[in-house]
Amino acid sequence: MSNIRITWLGHGTFAVRNAAGKTLLLDPWVEGNPSCPADAKKAIAPDALLVTHGHFDHLGDAVQLSKKHSPEVVAIYEIANWMEGKGVTKTRPMNKGGSQEVLGVSVTMVHADHSCGILDDGRIVYGGEAAGYVLRFPSGPTLYFSGDTNVFGDMRLIGELYRPDFACVPIGNLFTMGPREAALACRLLGVRKVIPMHWGTFPALTGTPDDLRRETRDLPALEVVALAPGESLNLN
Repeated sequence: MSNIRITWLGHGTFAVRNAAGKTLLLDPWVEGNPSCPADAKKAIAPDALLVTHGHFDHLGDAVQLSKKHSPEVVAIYEIANWMEGKGVTKTRPMNKGGSQEVLGVSVTMVHADHSCGILDDGRIVYGGEAAGYVLRFPSGPTLYFSGDTNVFGDMRLIGELYRPDFACVPIGNLFTMGPREAALACRLLGVRKVIPMHWGTFPALTGTPDDLRRETRDLPALEVVALAPGESLNLN
């Protein structure tokens, strides 16, 4: 388990390196991401991309990285179809409730409460629905990656079905849930460690990890792991 490592690249983008040394890049917004460290931008060479929804700050570099590195690309059917239209060949389309194995990791697509339009040549096109992912590592931990979302009651079902050990959830407010809602999400999921994301990138994103800690004071078993951009955590 100590060989499974997650690195926050700022905003909603994470790189997960599995025990086989393969990199899964979650919500690939790298070049235009003001929080992503310059050395990380140069080093990114993903073996798989997982896209939660069609907004620029989550899909932004998916096509470019796909053409450069030829990773497997996991996305909801409509986004996968859009990417195929841009010349991406190795898509792995799926939909909510479905699971597939990607680089030896079991990937399940789950619900998210958010919008999903793709800005394409100045107009917004249909991108299916926003989603999250549950990543289950063989003989290892389970990670819930919510993508952009508000809290929703069926997070309790995600907790009951998949028993995630770790969760990456947004806390910035305005475009996603804030710390108060994220605290309830932690209660519904029953996770032991939460990594806040989608905060600090822009002034409009006002939620902070300290706010989340205050909102979860009644959960002494929960650890809020506030990574700095470029910082990593072993999932063990």
